[in-house]
Amino acid sequence: MRYFVNLDPTPGAEPIVVDLTELPTGALDVSVGGKRVDVDVVSLGTDTSRTLSVRVAGQMVDLTTEGQPPELGAIASGHRSYVRVESERQRAAAAAKKGGPATSDKLVKSPMPGRVIRMLVAVKDEVTAGQTLCVIEAMKMENEVKAKAPGVVAAVHVVEGATVEANGKLFTLA
Repeated sequence: MRYFVNLDPTPGAEPIVVDLTELPTGALDVSVGGKRVDVDVVSLGTDTSRTLSVRVAGQMVDLTTEGQPPELGAIASGHRSYVRVESERQRAAAAAKKGGPATSDKLVKSPMPGRVIRMLVAVKDEVTAGQTLCVIEAMKMENEVKAKAPGVVAAVHVVEGATVEANGKLFTLA
């Protein structure tokens, strides 16, 4: 899942892009701004507690969150900060409410939440309308994701094994 984290409350400030994937082992695969980061998270206390013990690049931090996304208060190592954390899904919902532009046939999105089990194209591959681009497993069913229009794969936004949300970006065609 992709998150957009804004540490700067100034309107229009660029968020930090955080990609988070839970691996089948339960471990987390995390990249921040495109750079992979070694992270491990353990919940402290009860299920209702919002206190976590987080190991980032070998350093331990106890983190407590307050508030409701996307606006959160975070207390780490005795310091309080306010951050804005939006998932790709929350951003898409907000854009839809504002009446954002219609989705182009050149942006291929996931039709459902699931796990990408097979990637069939890569960047610079030419595709035709109706060609299968990848396979997503949802509820033990394999679902083919097909191109709506012909084009060339300009960007691949997921990797095999990644968990995707409904309407999550998969490919951009040029």
